[in-house]
Order: sequence, then C-alpha cells, then structure tokens
Amino acid sequence: MKILYLDTSSSFLYTAILDDITVIAEIKDKLDKDLSSFSLPKIANMLKENNISVDDIKKIIVVNGPGSFTGIRIGLTIAKTLAWAKNIPIIEISSLEAMRLSVNDENVDYLVPAIDARRGFVYASIYDTINNNYIMNEHYVSMKTLEVAFSNLEGKIAYVSNDNIDTFRDIIAYTPNFSRIVAAVKERTNINPHSVDANYLKLTEAEEKYDC
Repeated sequence: MKILYLDTSSSFLYTAILDDITVIAEIKDKLDKDLSSFSLPKIANMLKENNISVDDIKKIIVVNGPGSFTGIRIGLTIAKTLAWAKNIPIIEISSLEAMRLSVNDENVDYLVPAIDARRGFVYASIYDTINNNYIMNEHYVSMKTLEVAFSNLEGKIAYVSNDNIDTFRDIIAYTPNFSRIVAAVKERTNINPHSVDANYLKLTEAEEKYDC
C-alpha cells in the first residue's frame, strides 16, 4: 500500500512515499519562505521520479501542527485537496508526536519534543519512555512552567527540537524517521478530508487581538 506522508509545519518540507512502512522516496528540505511556492512541485516531482501517480496513493498522513501557522495551512491544504479529489483516506498526526516517534533512545527516561513558540513559550509535551505514556500532554506552555515540571522528574531527559531553545541542553536535532512514524499511526481511523483541522494549540495573533 502506497502512503504519502506530509509535514510542512515548520520551515522544512518533510515528505515521503512509503510502501507500507518501507520508504520509497523522501524529501527533507529547508525551504523557509519558499515553502508555499515549492512544496507541491517538489511532491509532484518526487512522485514522477518514482513512477508513482496520485492514483497509486492509498493513504495520506499529514502533520496538522503545532508549529508555523502558515506552514500548517500549506500542508493541510495540499493533503485535504488530494484526499478529497482522489477519495484517499487521510490521517492526522501532531508534529510533537512525530518528533517523539522519530527518536529511539533506550537510555532516556523522558522525551520532550519542543517547538519554539517565541516570547518565552514553547509547544511541548513530556513522554515517559519507561511507562509509555504522557505525563504532560501537548501544550502551549511557558518555559518557566516547563522548568517546574522538569524539577519533579527523576531520570534522564532528552529534548527533541530543530530550534535553539536556550534552557534546553543536549538537544537531539529532529529529523523524521518516516518508517517509525507511519508504522505507529497508519492503522488509525481515517478522517473525512473536510474534518481535518489545524492543531495550533494557541490562538493566532489576529484571534488574540480580537479576543482582547
């Protein structure tokens, strides 16, 4: 079964075509401001170079945030359009879960995927690798609050991020392990493309100003 994985929630285009959990082709490009212009052409070219048509894709897995508001919308628009036009089942996954699933470190007690949300805040979660559960679900949280949570933990903590977050030490640079991510989520319940929604974890700046 051919699966398309898509993540544009940051300044990177992370996308891959997999046959079940075997990667056929992948792109890990930092596009920054060119993300909106080049994401779709790069995906189309990846399909063409591997002689795969959109009709061959039997499932789409899309990252719906948190992260860059603009980036999230780019990926969701592409994924939802393909899913609706070609009647392809679609599944959501959060960027923080994808980050956690990509790390395989048996010597770590807690994994903390984190994305810089600016102004002293991050999008983050805390995962207990020993008991395989979250001790802090995904939140838009201040660094001060997160530091308090860390003070109550005993054991080795590993931080996963592509951002320079001053408080964190020994950060594991995030690069998606497409096989591990897809293996973990590919059997989840499919979603109607129109029901796929952004997982911002916080209001947009415009919404915050309106709310005031």
